[in-house]
Amino acid sequence: QVQVLESGGGLVQAGGSLRLSCAASGSIFSIRAMGWYRQAPGKQRELVARITNGGNTDYVDSVKGRFTMSRDNAKNTVYLQMNSLKPEDTAVYYCNAQAYRGDYWGQGTQVTVSS
Repeated sequence: QVQVLESGGGLVQAGGSLRLSCAASGSIFSIRAMGWYRQAPGKQRELVARITNGGNTDYVDSVKGRFTMSRDNAKNTVYLQMNSLKPEDTAVYYCNAQAYRGDYWGQGTQVTVSS
């Protein structure tokens, strides 16, 4: 079992920045990759960024150049640095741990960007 806990959401004006954190615990040795997803009202959940155990990162086109995903292995924590935020970034952001026995999700953290 893997547990993930997000933090760092909030309300910010357009053009501002936020940093999300996701701490993993439990069977962390089984994790193959970590990802950040988001879901806006009335929309499907989408993958925003992903980092593999090898350190490779991928981003959805809409956040490239603005968001950066990183990790601190000593703290079993991944981060999502979000800069130049836009109102369309407003959503609940979820942390995901992709493990050998399945996917594990956090409870989500709200990010609201005002225009």
